[in-house]
Amino acid sequence: MDDLAKPHRYNHATGGWGSLEGIARVEAASKANPAAFQTLAEQNKPGGYMCSSCAWAKPPNPHVAEFCENGAKATLWDLTGERCTPQFFDEHSVSELIHWEDHDLEKAGRLTEPLRYDAASDRYVRATWQDAFLAIGEKLKRLTPRSVTFYASGKAALEPSYLYAVFARMYGHNNLPDSSNMCHETTSVGLKKVIGSPVGTCTFDDLAHCDAIFYFGQNPGTNSPRILHPLKDAVERGCKIIAFNPLRERGLMEFVDPQNPWQMTAGKPTKIAHQYVQVRPGGDIAALMGVCKRVLELDSQEGNILDTAFLAAHCHGLDDFRAKLAETSWTEIEQHSGVKRAELEQAGDVYSAAKNVIGIYGMGLTQQVHGSQAIGMLVNLLLLRGNIGRQGAGCQPIRGHSNVQGQRTVGISEKPELVPMDKLKEIFGFEPPVEKGHTTVEFLEALLRGEAKGFVGLGGNLARAVPDQSLISPAWRELELTVHVATRLNRTHCLPGKEAWLLPCLVRAEEDIQDSGPQTVTVEDSFSHIYGSIGRRRPASPHLKSELAIVAGIAKSALPFNPLWRWDDWTADYAKVRKLIERTYPDQFRDMEARMNEPGGFYRGNPAHDRVWKTESGKAQFTVPTVLNSNGLDERAGRYTLVTLRSNDQFNTTIYGHSDRLRGLNGSRMIVLMNPEDMRDTGLIEDQPVTLVTDCQEDIRREVRSLAVTPYDLPRGSLAGYFPELNPLIPLGHHDVLSKTPAAKGIPVRIEAN
Repeated sequence: MDDLAKPHRYNHATGGWGSLEGIARVEAASKANPAAFQTLAEQNKPGGYMCSSCAWAKPPNPHVAEFCENGAKATLWDLTGERCTPQFFDEHSVSELIHWEDHDLEKAGRLTEPLRYDAASDRYVRATWQDAFLAIGEKLKRLTPRSVTFYASGKAALEPSYLYAVFARMYGHNNLPDSSNMCHETTSVGLKKVIGSPVGTCTFDDLAHCDAIFYFGQNPGTNSPRILHPLKDAVERGCKIIAFNPLRERGLMEFVDPQNPWQMTAGKPTKIAHQYVQVRPGGDIAALMGVCKRVLELDSQEGNILDTAFLAAHCHGLDDFRAKLAETSWTEIEQHSGVKRAELEQAGDVYSAAKNVIGIYGMGLTQQVHGSQAIGMLVNLLLLRGNIGRQGAGCQPIRGHSNVQGQRTVGISEKPELVPMDKLKEIFGFEPPVEKGHTTVEFLEALLRGEAKGFVGLGGNLARAVPDQSLISPAWRELELTVHVATRLNRTHCLPGKEAWLLPCLVRAEEDIQDSGPQTVTVEDSFSHIYGSIGRRRPASPHLKSELAIVAGIAKSALPFNPLWRWDDWTADYAKVRKLIERTYPDQFRDMEARMNEPGGFYRGNPAHDRVWKTESGKAQFTVPTVLNSNGLDERAGRYTLVTLRSNDQFNTTIYGHSDRLRGLNGSRMIVLMNPEDMRDTGLIEDQPVTLVTDCQEDIRREVRSLAVTPYDLPRGSLAGYFPELNPLIPLGHHDVLSKTPAAKGIPVRIEAN
């Protein structure tokens, strides 16, 4: 209509020259050492460096350049030429730095020496490693273990992660949340409930054998661009991709392969999505109900659609699910999904005709109040035709941080029942604690109650990533101890506790030389494959230590002497830590040292992949949803559903720049995307400043001011804006019912004109 604002959009394919230009821009801004390009040449290849960005697979037969735009940015950002030395803090107080933008804090460069916060001068000051380890150890001895939380960001490799988890339990607690709590813990809880596995069931090879992919709530163009290569290959051999997402993301629409000279010059982009279903935020449960309803309808008309042999042998609860489908009307499905019946029937036709189907999903499903039910509904669809536990089929979440799944695998978990405590007792000669630890949300709740006293962070920028920042930030300053193992300065570091330390570490791409020589570390991808990684770049400073050496140094200082706790030996030779991992998890890490550099990694196994269901019923479990929209919100006049997003120049809280190229947006991150018809109906115009106010749990006023209204193609009643700037709008109690993952993809808000 003529009176509607024109939506912003990007009219080109993902990849192509735009991707190369994005990499070049970040390279110029980071002032990376020219040797960084040698790291890119070795990235994600056998015997090379495993990317510290997302957790996508490292294929056995890599491309010439086996990195994507986002991975290249992460590497160049890590290998910056900028340095954040102690002199930087002579010039800038913490009270000043807390007001800097996230991008500017990180752009100060790599931290170079251990730093202690000096409250009198409000500055971080130079310290020695010996002083840091001694002081931190003494403080931890004085604190009650239950009052201290050990957080992990998801990037640390398996070796330091394993020792970190062991250290926490030797110290006396299971307070081991990690970034999975903030993003994909719903998978760990929801998927385990229905198929008995807390992780995806596919291997990388399955992508070469699927006939259809149902793709939910994930933006590959920005968050995991290397997935676009196998998606392109799948489409070109006839696979049909059905995308479900509120925003029409370019990565699921068109792709130009930067490594294909013909496509980069004279060729045409590859169309990715066969069908793009623009579902309402949280509407995936209803949409999946519609697809399932169509599948059962076709089976009743034509027969031989359902895999009856699989259903009889491997599934439980189908009759109850059938009854729920029968009683749910198409009117309800259309209302809650925001999608017309004909579109969902079209998707159901594709599903029914495909022999092998993979269900892929991201945080659009997991970061919802009823995200666990959304995952259950996706599994319901897959089970109808036996699409779990055979080649070319399965349920596959796409993880963010490069080793977030691996950290859980080797013991970073607040749930003691998920860790082989008997093995830890046998190997290390101590009684592991049995009391359940804190999730991230539970740590924050304890922080607000004044019960949390200490925080140790193995990477990350947690205080910036969490909900309810207006409440959390002042409480964070009241902690007795904050310790951050870090590579760069970030916003959380500007909230020092009463005693605070910054401990600078190597990045994965840098040489890690210990007494036994150069060290290799290992990581796990989203497909449960394990890879060795070795860094070859010169460290940013001679004063840096590895994450493992820092964990061991703190542990040695904080814990009593025990002849079985050989912190110096483990630091000297990481192979000895891998032996410990193998002893603790013998079935999954058999011959780890010999297999870690195999092309394509070694597969640690997954019972559900082999159709072994470790559920209460002993079978794959159909579930009956209790809601049709996973955001748990009622309709209310003036209420909108806000979805938080990452930009094209961003990885979690790391902001490389201010370009969101793939959405046609540039400049300020303080914007709110809005449907043009909603703008007209509310009398708002483009660039008008507004305030967003949280429209639930109104115990306090939660607001973000001075957001510029920006027209965009969104379902009506929906808004979108950037993470972490809009996190203050998420109440701490607004999270998935089972996992307590913050519901950042379904925040109820109202708009107030400034």
